[in-house]
Amino acid sequence: MHQRKIKPIIGISIGDINGIGVEVTMKALLDNRTYKSFTPLIYAHGKALTFYRKQLGMDDFNFSQIRSIDEVQHKRINVINVTEECPEVIPGVETQEAGKFALEALKMAVDDLKEGKIQALVTAPLNKNNVNSEELPFVGHTEFITEAVGSKESLMLMCAEQLRVGLVTGHVPLAKVAENVTQERIIQKAKILLKTLEKDFGINKPKIAILGLNPHAGEDGLLGEEEEQIIKPAIHALKDQNKMVFGPYPADGFFGMAHQTKFDGVLAMYHDQGLVPFKSMAFSTGVNFTAGLPVVRTSPDHGTAYNIAGKNVADEGSMRAAIFLAADIIQQHNPQESDD
Repeated sequence: MHQRKIKPIIGISIGDINGIGVEVTMKALLDNRTYKSFTPLIYAHGKALTFYRKQLGMDDFNFSQIRSIDEVQHKRINVINVTEECPEVIPGVETQEAGKFALEALKMAVDDLKEGKIQALVTAPLNKNNVNSEELPFVGHTEFITEAVGSKESLMLMCAEQLRVGLVTGHVPLAKVAENVTQERIIQKAKILLKTLEKDFGINKPKIAILGLNPHAGEDGLLGEEEEQIIKPAIHALKDQNKMVFGPYPADGFFGMAHQTKFDGVLAMYHDQGLVPFKSMAFSTGVNFTAGLPVVRTSPDHGTAYNIAGKNVADEGSMRAAIFLAADIIQQHNPQESDD
């Protein structure tokens, strides 16, 4: 007899409650597809959501307050309190209390993710400045989660429908990018990208483009030596392993001529080289996916946006896309599970 599968639980760490995270989460979860393939669990505090429900006039947003993950209700939006008391909610204001709260939400959600209590995690935006401390230097969600799950490497992969852009270097100062672009790292990141395209996106024999570092991809050494000494040897090494990798391409011409449409993924050398064109094309629907981990983690591609917090003007498109991409990847991993 066929046994009905229990829907996967997607956890959402609420991020900075004084930014737009709560608003875009609530708006995204009002999508009528929410309960068809997964159950949402928000790591926050009921008082924060109640504040924004009143502030934004979202009377149709209802949730179940639970004390433990064992109490999850599968046809409801669930909220679990990460602290006894909710910090004061002050839309648009950076506070230390909100930073500590964001970190507690993230820690609890990651613990449940590691233990398999939730099947994916979507992280709402936080402010690195009020989370970071001497006791816990916080570079970003990607690095924190990678370390927390015991992985040595991961890949920041920006996704929007058929557009997927990964980074060789992530949150690294521009002055230090060149020293971090090594043959070993390019090969490592390219392999993570190729594997995730197969495993998480279901693409058979994926093909990726690798960008150069310098203007005009170095112009045969005239404008920089990294392409000749580091990037091309890395590409040749990957080709020798029968990987479908191509490049290096000058970044401006590559995106200017829409060459990204000819590939399943693009590997950029540094943050802005990949994210400026990506966000220009897909800001309202872009998703940040952390590839190469044993767990599923996504996030919207924007920050806390204090300037519009609490004003009911935040676009939830990216948050909705992040939640549904997480659901799609879970489905890709477990295709036998139905939406019943």
